[in-house]
Amino acid sequence: MDTDDEPLSEQQQRKPIISGEQLDIEAYAGLYTGRTKISRLIFIADKCDIVSMKLEALRMAYDEIKKGENTQLFREVVQKINGRLGSDYGSDVSWTSAVVRRAEQRKEKLESELNAYRTNLIKESIRMGYNDFGDFYYAQGALGDAFKNYVRTRDYCTTATHIIHMCLNAILVSIEMGQFAHVTSYVSKAEQNKADLDPITIAKLQCAAGLAHLEAKRYKLAARKFLETAPELGNNYSEVIAAQDVATYGGLCALASFDRSELKAKVIDNINFRNFLELVPEVRELIHDFYSSHYASCLDRLGNLKANLLLDIHLHDHVETLYTEIRNKALIQYTDPFVSVDLNMMANAFKTTVAGIQKELEALITDNQIQARIDSHNKILYARHADQRKATFQRVLQTGVEFDRDVRAMLLRANLMKHDYNFKASRKI
Repeated sequence: MDTDDEPLSEQQQRKPIISGEQLDIEAYAGLYTGRTKISRLIFIADKCDIVSMKLEALRMAYDEIKKGENTQLFREVVQKINGRLGSDYGSDVSWTSAVVRRAEQRKEKLESELNAYRTNLIKESIRMGYNDFGDFYYAQGALGDAFKNYVRTRDYCTTATHIIHMCLNAILVSIEMGQFAHVTSYVSKAEQNKADLDPITIAKLQCAAGLAHLEAKRYKLAARKFLETAPELGNNYSEVIAAQDVATYGGLCALASFDRSELKAKVIDNINFRNFLELVPEVRELIHDFYSSHYASCLDRLGNLKANLLLDIHLHDHVETLYTEIRNKALIQYTDPFVSVDLNMMANAFKTTVAGIQKELEALITDNQIQARIDSHNKILYARHADQRKATFQRVLQTGVEFDRDVRAMLLRANLMKHDYNFKASRKI
């Protein structure tokens, strides 16, 4: 167990990446490997308004691409740089030509090998041949062709381990393509082989499923998946997600979708998830602030994190929705214990104007999320608590109706048995 926890403890030594300060691009990029590292850097360059950050992201993306074989992506990044980083970061024609030449030679070799394997009808060799082709196309950035070749290995898998490997490859490419329906499908296929899944693979599948639910705006399901992710994940899935992301995605989705008891049981008291939260202290603290009803502090922390969260490739589309849901939950929880609430005090607690808080409360009342009415003149919210006396009488009457029905049914059954009706009916059948 100690060895499994090492990746998390190593990352704990680093400065928190997601914080209220300007994003440390170098530290952030260091959490990832492969294509997602490049994609995230390009995404930051596209979305960021700070020129120095934009150019730093493009510089790092350029350097990372040159370690691989994706010439198409290289040309795109060169175009985005547009000479702003000097001659060292221009269109390297000799590098591009060398990569293309090596790729053609590699492709010919793979085709020759695969044809030989097909002729000999060796299933394992054919599987490996298609897998190598998938790796080849993935490195080239031809994600559609990579996906097709990875999936073709399915017909030549002879063990559960082979199927799991195929599913993980298909999931990786599907996430890169944004095809999250495929992600869900291949997570389910892999989970059918539970006996052969090791803890790290289970954690990877939970993260992939969480991303698919997040993309589909199923925040409660996404939260559950991220919260169930074991610490064994560490940095073993850096080609897709970092441990810090698990804490951030899981924490925000939980705040937006869980009720108070769920938040306590599944987040705050969750020992495994606590390991992830330690990596992102800001998210940990805002969750505790929310649960402790320190809403102003919680919303302040959320505000500080917003700029950096909008630079996240998976979360950016959901930030506004999640923030609205979290704020609405805070408003509901604030009003819940009281018979009446002074809107002036509430506006101060949420650091907004009285008119602003009134408008938000009106929307929640209209949406039936708060049972209350507003005295606009005196600026007081009055809760509409249910009439307990009336509710008790209604329950008593309902119980009486149910008792009468049950007694009649028992008398009917007793008479049927007395006249041997059941026995005769069954004999006729």
